[in-house]
Amino acid sequence: MIDFSIPEDTRLLTETVRRFVTQEVKPLEAEVEALGEVPADKLRALKAKAQELGLFAMNMPEDVGGGGLSVLEMCLVEEELGKTSDALIRRVFGQVYPMLLACKDEQREKYLLPTVAGEKIVAMAITEPGAGSDAASISTTARLDGDEWVIDGTKHYISDGDIADYTIVMAVTDREKRARGGITLFLVDKGTPGFTVARKQPMMGHRGYGHAELAFNECRIPKDAILGELGGGFKLIMSSVSGIRLGHIGARCVGMAQRVLEMMRTHATERRQFGQPIGEFQMVQAMIADSAAEIFAARMMVLNTAWEIDQGRDPRDKVSMVKFYASEMLGRVADRGIQLFGGAGYSKELPLERIARDARVTRIYDGTSEIHRMLVARGVMKNGLSL
Repeated sequence: MIDFSIPEDTRLLTETVRRFVTQEVKPLEAEVEALGEVPADKLRALKAKAQELGLFAMNMPEDVGGGGLSVLEMCLVEEELGKTSDALIRRVFGQVYPMLLACKDEQREKYLLPTVAGEKIVAMAITEPGAGSDAASISTTARLDGDEWVIDGTKHYISDGDIADYTIVMAVTDREKRARGGITLFLVDKGTPGFTVARKQPMMGHRGYGHAELAFNECRIPKDAILGELGGGFKLIMSSVSGIRLGHIGARCVGMAQRVLEMMRTHATERRQFGQPIGEFQMVQAMIADSAAEIFAARMMVLNTAWEIDQGRDPRDKVSMVKFYASEMLGRVADRGIQLFGGAGYSKELPLERIARDARVTRIYDGTSEIHRMLVARGVMKNGLSL
């Protein structure tokens, strides 16, 4: 017998997150969108409330100050977080990358623990002008010179790169090996000579936090600034990416689509045309039914894949399926929402316009839909449909 019920403590946690997002976070969305940043005074109060409730860095283990949630539990929480903007999620609930658990000795006190406690902001610098989906093709290099590593290269579209206290930088340390052991992660502090924020890169959506181009020119860092092992950078990234893709993309897309569907449902019952609620028209019903079915399908994909990871399995093909299906599902649901609301959906007076812009990038970052389709196809051709 397969039991799909959610444990009581997990249900209570997700309800707490839902109330917090609805009552405390959502009211700030319009202001953040207009200002392009989260107001500092309101953020301090809101972040303190989240930390008091244990809702900060929930993906990190309890022994370092995090919430200690499993991948499945985190995906259920991310569903609720997904119902607000990415900027507010990052600032209020914390953007703590799991690869920081590879910190050793003094690194734990300097980077890991302060980040989990919300005292430091971290950025992840992988993408380059010439390397996007193919992360192994990065050209940023790090060479050892005595007791220092010297980093040279450029990163771009780096979320929080403009304000981060430190950045996790992926660089080539052995050109011959590349992804097979020639890529390393480094911890680089803000203000390090040779490390500059070259420019901020304005985006179509995801307003409220910065995306930056970072330049490294003879940037010298200590020999012990390696995160993890020398040559183990690509492996460390890949060991963390499944949970990130499931939570930050899969589950959040489900949550945001749920928000849009609820708006559609309410509007379809209240809006009247030709003497009846528009929800009585079959074309409107089709939009609602298709959205509900696709949200349900994506949600089951996310939760099943998360459960497999918690069981110690490596369902990488399923993760890729979730990545492209959930992101494209959100795009379709957001588009239907705008269509159902008509001119009001296209107006900035409703959140649908923002949601549509924010949704678009989910098909691009963390591997494009095309890349993940290719990975799934290769897996099926090699192993069959082993679901």
